[in-house]
Amino acid sequence: MEQENLEYYKAAYEAEKRRRVELTAKLSEANMQIEDLEMKLNRIKNNPFWKISKPFRSVMHAIIRTKDRLKRLGSLRGLRIKLKQKKAEKKARYLHGLASFPDAARRQSEENTKFSKEITISILVPLFNTPKKFLIEMIDSVVNQTYGGWELCLADGSDAEHAYVGEICKEYVSKDARIKYEKLEKNEGISGNTNACYKMATGNYIGLFDHDDLLHPSALYEYMKVICDEDADYIYCDELTFEGKNVDNMVTLHFKPDFAPDNLRANNYICHFSVFSRELLEGTELFRSQYNGSQDHDMILRLTSNAKHIVHVPKILYYWRSHKASVASGIEAKPYAIQAAKGAVSAHLEKAGFEDFTVESTRAYATIFRVRYALKGTPKISIIIPNKDHEDDLRRCIESIITVSTYEEYEIIVVENNSTEDSIFRYYKELEREPKVKVVTYEGDFNYSAINNLGASYATGEYLLLLNNDTQVITPNWLEEMLMYAQREDVACVGAKLYYEDNTIQHAGVIIGMGAHRSAGHGHYRVSKENLGYMGRLCYAQNVSAVTGACLMVRKEIYDRLKGLDEEFKVALNDVDFCLRARELGYLNVFTPFAELYHYESKSRGMDEAPAKAERYQKECDTFKERYKALIEKGDPYFNPNFSLDSSSFELKY
Repeated sequence: MEQENLEYYKAAYEAEKRRRVELTAKLSEANMQIEDLEMKLNRIKNNPFWKISKPFRSVMHAIIRTKDRLKRLGSLRGLRIKLKQKKAEKKARYLHGLASFPDAARRQSEENTKFSKEITISILVPLFNTPKKFLIEMIDSVVNQTYGGWELCLADGSDAEHAYVGEICKEYVSKDARIKYEKLEKNEGISGNTNACYKMATGNYIGLFDHDDLLHPSALYEYMKVICDEDADYIYCDELTFEGKNVDNMVTLHFKPDFAPDNLRANNYICHFSVFSRELLEGTELFRSQYNGSQDHDMILRLTSNAKHIVHVPKILYYWRSHKASVASGIEAKPYAIQAAKGAVSAHLEKAGFEDFTVESTRAYATIFRVRYALKGTPKISIIIPNKDHEDDLRRCIESIITVSTYEEYEIIVVENNSTEDSIFRYYKELEREPKVKVVTYEGDFNYSAINNLGASYATGEYLLLLNNDTQVITPNWLEEMLMYAQREDVACVGAKLYYEDNTIQHAGVIIGMGAHRSAGHGHYRVSKENLGYMGRLCYAQNVSAVTGACLMVRKEIYDRLKGLDEEFKVALNDVDFCLRARELGYLNVFTPFAELYHYESKSRGMDEAPAKAERYQKECDTFKERYKALIEKGDPYFNPNFSLDSSSFELKY
């Protein structure tokens, strides 16, 4: 018998070895094909005919889009959606455009406000051949601030043909002593010109402002409130992109999360309008010329790493003008910015102690990045799968782990709970031949938390992966993608991107307070697999409040420290509670879209009667809402109060 088992394991090992060699070859071939296609695509884009035919293609695309819109409007539902969007857009203009500017009474109130701190905010604006209209409107947006404790520092690198820039600035200087102007001997680029502005600055806070953009009249007033009330040393706000005559001609509204370091590494979501304590710049440069084109991303990464209290003001206070020469009109206007941004992120990661990482552009946008962290060794991962009956689902799940996964150092712990079907026990007997799989038994009524806690007690790995039996692995390196984050000392829980069978999203991070019960819900729920997400969020790893326990990786040390899942939450919200308790200890939680699985949802729960399920769920929701009342009232830090909690698609709440 022992010889037979030995031969079985030997044959299985050789088969697995051959499979991995074949898989590696296929992956290598696929990567070569991708590189070949990218080269062909670049040749097409650089072809003169392709460039000449752009107007024709634009017309054709417009016709196709119009056709699609008319087709959607053919249904009553499509019409309702369109009307709802129009209503939201109209409301957005009222709340965030010119109508949001303070009237005479509000202006007087803000101007007369006495703050607890005496703060001068030095606003730095590098000038270079700025169009007259843009220059005047930019300066006026500072002059018209309701908070008067500012100085405007203008460093001008314009050429002789644009001498009017200096003339206009000098006229403003003669009228307002808070405005400072210097004509530079030569243009030093964005970084050099901004550094020249900084040399003029005397304020204890510094603000960065582009020469063709606008500030909301209450921007500095709102920033002063958080400087004084919350001791903020780095502040940013929401922003919108506009084109044409005024800010009501909105192109994009960008509502941001609170500070999220993983988001920032992947995407300069903070961007405008950054104001920070001068103390954060001590011992470091403001802008570094080697990152021209992405100098602000480099600076934001450096300064937020040192800041004590970063505050996001969830209001649109910055208006980014889109025109032919601006980055807002498309990264094609400044292609060098892509390499500069990669360099800025790489420099930040190196300073943070990371080695052997890569920074790659994603399908969302050239300057939205995928960071691949190097793994530290090959620690064992204990995959815990609760199961009751459903032999077909469990078989599919385990076979996908064994046949698809490229990471080898794992064990699978199936926790059996009150199965009654003969087929599942026959499958358990089959699993006895799998060296990486063991089946343990949980006795008692269904309690997802207790079942996982029992499984964790049998785990021999340094990392735990909670996994539902109704999942199926898609991404071969899913374990590596999750482990690269779970290995970081600042990270607790890591979640994957899960799809329903119809390739719509089941999980892409959990948002606190969302849904009918106002407990928690999944962002981007039921959107298409190919959807880029709000501002590209489905294309990069990011910080979230929580991830689903259907696929959750965490260090066993942290799991034990938190005493596992709270068994008071028998079925629902135990995973969210666990993630929030990890956050209370100071850890980050991460969702990565680069670990993908199918999730056929909730088959491990058995067949409870619907009324009993509803009653139990309501009770657990009530417990959760009481425990996290303050957080729910304040709002999920990685969401935005301008979004509706009734929608998972980042829709405006009005």
